[in-house]
Amino acid sequence: MASSKAYLDFILEQLSPLDGVTYRAMMGEYILYIRDKIFGGVYDDRLLVKPVKAAIAYMPDAGYERPYEGAKEMLLVDNVDDSGYLCGLIEAMAPELPEKKKR
Repeated sequence: MASSKAYLDFILEQLSPLDGVTYRAMMGEYILYIRDKIFGGVYDDRLLVKPVKAAIAYMPDAGYERPYEGAKEMLLVDNVDDSGYLCGLIEAMAPELPEKKKR
């Protein structure tokens, strides 16, 4: 099942206080970036983020889910209605995210 553009727009609005949040559409889903670093994505109208140490510490009770069959598990973000919470999560994760690979 593909994600809706409306759900993506909602997540982007929640993250609007942050500078440098962008996305890229990929096969009906959306990859999310903070300052050119991938932090997660919208998959089947769910916000999933990379399980870096900061994200695990920020959301110790978060469940692990696969964005699609065969993919690595990611953390499910349940508290998407709280913009401050979401922005805090992404800012905490940003220093741990790998730099964009050069081609």
